[in-house]
Amino acid sequence: MAAERLAVNKTYKLYLNGGFPRSESGRSYEITGPDGFLANAVRASRKDVRDAVTAARAASSKWAGLTAYNRGQILYRVAEMMEARSAELVDEVSRAEGIEEAGRQVDEAIDSWVWYAGWTDKIAQVMGSLNPVAGPYFNLTAPEPIGVAGIIAPGESSLAGVVARLAPALCAGNAVVVLASESHPLPAIALSECFATADVPPGVANVLTGHRDELAPVLAAHLDVDALDVTGVGEDKLGEIEEAAAGNVKRVIRAGPGRSPYEVTAFMEMKTVWHPKGA
Repeated sequence: MAAERLAVNKTYKLYLNGGFPRSESGRSYEITGPDGFLANAVRASRKDVRDAVTAARAASSKWAGLTAYNRGQILYRVAEMMEARSAELVDEVSRAEGIEEAGRQVDEAIDSWVWYAGWTDKIAQVMGSLNPVAGPYFNLTAPEPIGVAGIIAPGESSLAGVVARLAPALCAGNAVVVLASESHPLPAIALSECFATADVPPGVANVLTGHRDELAPVLAAHLDVDALDVTGVGEDKLGEIEEAAAGNVKRVIRAGPGRSPYEVTAFMEMKTVWHPKGA
């Protein structure tokens, strides 16, 4: 009689520079849901944050240099991968948060990718302008990626919440480092598995899990991070994080009320060019 087969439990890791490493520290922490123990998640270290920023910086110029249409194709491919794995993602969200609306949250996350994929090649036309000026000049304003963006994801809405902040930053042409929800990080790692099969270049999206109080100040103070989304920071820590971000005059961003092209331009700089007429 054959022995009963043991199930292979999933090991959740970081997503860094296109791969799935464990933390250099070797640490982990316990993740529980409404039904008890779920998994041991990687507890990223300060060095992991620095490594993620290095990877994002190295990838940022390539990602920004793609045509806007190509970036849109890649973001749409993420939506396709999530749609194909929707049953798994629903299970991840349901186990993590114990909510009956897990399917609705997954649908919302997929729809966000599709929505922002459609904006990649339109944002410059809609938000850019030809400015009237006194003199024989063309004066043109166009949005450009800000560079490397750090994102502190919301604690709740573990999948839709992180996508709502991540998708506009990638739509804008930035490379990103995401600190996933501390209490519900597993859906964010499942999302990163979709990145790995959706042609997202290595280093463009990096997802870290761990203790927010340890990692957020390091990300905020990092001098090679150009913008910081503080949507997931509590009011009790917001002042500390904003003060750390002021070290290199980072742009500090908070979520708006919903999907909007202004969520994209929050992660962009407006560049104005003067050009002589007739030249």
